[in-house]
Amino acid sequence: MSQQAGEIFSDNYKINKIKVLPGGIEFTTRLKTACLANILMGSATRILMRLASFKADGFRRLEEQIKAIDWELYLPAQALPDIRVTTHKSRLYHSTAIADRIRPVVHDRLFLKNAPRHYDVTGSTAVPPQTLMVRGENDRFELSLDMSGTPLYKRGIKEKILKAPLRETLAFAILTRLNLSEKDMIADPMCGSGTFSLEGAMMQCALPPGTFRSFAFETWPGFEEKSIVHARNRLMDAAKADTAPLAFPPILTRDLDRTAIDHLKQTCARHRVFQRICPVCDDFFNMTPPSITDNQGVVVLNPPYGIRLDKKDNITTFYKEIGYKLTADFKGWRAGVVCPGKKEFHALNLGLSTMPLFHGGLNLYTAIGLIGR
Repeated sequence: MSQQAGEIFSDNYKINKIKVLPGGIEFTTRLKTACLANILMGSATRILMRLASFKADGFRRLEEQIKAIDWELYLPAQALPDIRVTTHKSRLYHSTAIADRIRPVVHDRLFLKNAPRHYDVTGSTAVPPQTLMVRGENDRFELSLDMSGTPLYKRGIKEKILKAPLRETLAFAILTRLNLSEKDMIADPMCGSGTFSLEGAMMQCALPPGTFRSFAFETWPGFEEKSIVHARNRLMDAAKADTAPLAFPPILTRDLDRTAIDHLKQTCARHRVFQRICPVCDDFFNMTPPSITDNQGVVVLNPPYGIRLDKKDNITTFYKEIGYKLTADFKGWRAGVVCPGKKEFHALNLGLSTMPLFHGGLNLYTAIGLIGR
């Protein structure tokens, strides 16, 4: 969250009882604050709103608790949610059976009289998809609505996605760890879909991560549209003066994939904030950064690995060559290099710190720090 966004948020919106949990955080706040958090949070995948928490060791008790929830206060009519169930060490353990007991209760409360009880309306173009998350552990069930809709790493910017792209939330986390400032030049020499470049451009001009997308909560009965629109406009105004392409250093973006570069150029042309991104089809090893003084800038790389790497390539040697190149030409730059394992991290031989990441089912490491310190 940018300084401007933080000031607007802290002045009008309060978050209480913050608790760190495995894989996330839990907090208490008003609905409009949680709505704004969806727009502002750069590293969260989704935000869930807790509806109920109760004990149930049988279907009768489960149905009683489901019927006690005022579903019409939370969901729009005709929006039967997709129900996702996970259980652990509970007497009720069959996820499909649990969902089948919940669905007709919600169906009837939302007055879906013209639709069959097992008709899934989440694909309707008229009503955005809604998702109900049901988690059972030791016979205690928690029911939560997904406020976000599509995952928050989908910023609503890219129209075409290449295979195995880096998630925007991870790029945001890496750039935040590198203390990216508006004065930094950004080099993204293995850009792929351009995630680092696009995310960095938004961060430098304090544009909220959720600026270009919609959310599931926008159709909820309790959604205070005027309040959120007002807050969103204030955030946009705070960033608007800084979105001119010449207000910041250029973003140096390279990739060997001509298709990737062409797609990125199309994306950058749609929004003024991205027009200082300079996509060029070229090899990272041919790149020489411009000579700049006080602040050398930030260089971020998500090199090919896994399905993006040719089987005949030696990945350890590849990372060793990346380390040589960074040492030779990017001394004094702050670097973030995504590595598929410790072996590749050590092959860089840059003496940087590690930042663990979990991405696409893989435990990754990011080399973080100052080159040539």
